[in-house]
Amino acid sequence: MSVTFADIEAAAARLEGHAVRTPLVESPALNERLGGRVLLKLETLQRVGAFKFRGAYNRLVQLSDDERKRGVVAFSSGNHAQGVALAAKLLGMPALIVMPADAPAVKVDATRGYGAEVRLYDRLRDSREAIAAEIAGSRGAVIVPAFDDPHIIAGQGTAGLEMMAQAAALGATFDAVVTPVSGGGLLAGVSQVVKALSPATEVWGVEPASFDDLARSLKAGEIVTVKPTGRSLCDALESPAPGLITFPILHANLAGAVSITDAEVAEAMRYAFSTLKLVVEPGGCVGLAALLTGKIPAAGRTLGVVLSGGNVDPELFAQVIQGEVLQVVQS
Repeated sequence: MSVTFADIEAAAARLEGHAVRTPLVESPALNERLGGRVLLKLETLQRVGAFKFRGAYNRLVQLSDDERKRGVVAFSSGNHAQGVALAAKLLGMPALIVMPADAPAVKVDATRGYGAEVRLYDRLRDSREAIAAEIAGSRGAVIVPAFDDPHIIAGQGTAGLEMMAQAAALGATFDAVVTPVSGGGLLAGVSQVVKALSPATEVWGVEPASFDDLARSLKAGEIVTVKPTGRSLCDALESPAPGLITFPILHANLAGAVSITDAEVAEAMRYAFSTLKLVVEPGGCVGLAALLTGKIPAAGRTLGVVLSGGNVDPELFAQVIQGEVLQVVQS
């Protein structure tokens, strides 16, 4: 099962008037620092503060009337939760989201604020998949996956569709497009668009160093599941493996995947705030971090970078900006 360019165009039509066409912006200061041209896709300004609304709405809007009555169930640490909650609210259906008890409070509160019921679980002891399956079974509800679903992938790919059109309007041709990656829904969708419209453009994924499952999977040529020894600052990017649907797409399309440490992410967040005047959550900032560290070269090239979300806990953000993040991660 794959996702085609036509699927993504169809998703864009469904999202018209519902999702925000987020801006593609350029910073002279960033260009000067890197010696290239960087265009930033600000999904931080998407509804719910992250790209996840795109896929969630594209999935839910295609449910039948009967399925809408029975509602949906999802599991997420935050951004997918909010995307599903808002999409369900807009479409008039009930939603229950299974969220880890240690998820950022700002994400839990926002999910409830969109009208969804929230069921908290202990991520070290409980299986969120089992909890969601039990609830869905008892209610007859539809489970909405975070990334490994063709409708979700197609919805996320609309960010790439916009990005390519906006770049063309600026007279820019990307040498590379860089996107955060966890399970791979966003990256798979964006990569399908990029490769359809500009086959020579490289596509790169960026993931936390402690969750480098995509890099390992690409090297092995098959899905590799990592067993992390701890948490990542990037709470939105903690999937231990690519998806069964996303991985074949990524394997076919990507130039590679690089990993970023928590300290490098924190520095990128500080740069985004102080120089670019942007609030970006840790997982949303890994692409920028990859450029600032030189892990993906920018000199003499034109690059597009997706800043995928801005839902960062205020206390954590303050500590990152003040340089205290390593204490937060270790605690």
